Parts: sequence; C-alpha cells; structure tokens
Amino acid sequence: MKTILEHIASIQTGVFARPSTDGEIAYLQTRHFDENGQLIGLLHPDLKADNVSAKHILKPGDVLFAAKGNKNFAAVIENDRIPLVASTSFFVIRIKDKMVLPEYLAWFMNSADTQVFLKSTALGSSMASITKGALEKLEVLVPDIQTQHSILSITRHRNREKQLKQKIESLQEIIIQQKIINAIKS
Repeated sequence: MKTILEHIASIQTGVFARPSTDGEIAYLQTRHFDENGQLIGLLHPDLKADNVSAKHILKPGDVLFAAKGNKNFAAVIENDRIPLVASTSFFVIRIKDKMVLPEYLAWFMNSADTQVFLKSTALGSSMASITKGALEKLEVLVPDIQTQHSILSITRHRNREKQLKQKIESLQEIIIQQKIINAIKS
C-alpha cells in the first residue's frame, strides 16, 4: 500500500526551551544522536516540568525526524523512564494507523531513496530545513505487518554484521601493529 504520511500520522514541531542544570524532563537535541539516529550517552533531565505542555511529552513509539541541517534522520522513542521533549530541530511524528510500525516508518524515512527525496525538498541555503508540509506529503510505502517485521529483522542483522566486521578490522589492525612493533624490537 502507498499512502502519504499525514494520512497515517500526526506531525508536530518540537519545542523551544532553554535547558538548565536541573529539571524533571530531558530536552532532546540532535547532538544527543549519532549520524544513524541512535541515542548516544545518557540523558539528564534539564527542563522544568512547569515550562512544558503535556502535549509535548514524548511517548514510546513516537518517531522523531531531524529536519534541520545536513544530518536528517528518523529515530523511534523507546524510553519511558524519564519524560522527554524534542527540541525545535525535530518534528514529532505520532502514528495513528496501527498497521504501521514506528520502527518501520523510521527505517523508511532513513532509507537512501527517502533521504534523497527529503533533501530535495529542503529550503534554505546556510541551514537547509525540511518543512512540515513536505513531510506531510511524503509518500510512504506500507507493506503488511509481517513484511515490516521482516525488513526490521534483516536490518538489525545487517547492522550487527557491520559492527562485527568493524570490530574484526580493528582487532586485525592491533595484531598487525603489534607484529610490526615486535619485528622492530627483534
């Protein structure tokens, strides 16, 4: 099935706030993510709860889309241990259709073809920005749930394979460097 994003999800912008050293809510910014949309490091509550509307508190399954700059990615919110709020660098996509897995939507939005399309819609020269209107009109290919699960499983296995290959490469480099050092010392 092919549909447009606004038919299967609501989209809202993140909030503008000034983080402080303490608070009850963590304020997610793009710096909290790597280039693949994976959270890096621990999150610390840095916003006061009374400064944030309840409608902006993220829920597990919400999809964040980094719409500003060159680092555009989608990430699924899985954390429910501490309250989270997205900064204005993000659009918050909340899926309404139970036939679409949040993880699948993030995978689809991160896919090469979708990224090329979204970047082609970006406005601005110094800091490109993808608009809410462009996101709402994004055509999403939605296979059945079983196929979505299969795609996600294949992707997880492929990512694990890449990690293992990088680890092997790193270990081989250490072994080679050690052999060279040992040869020099001999």
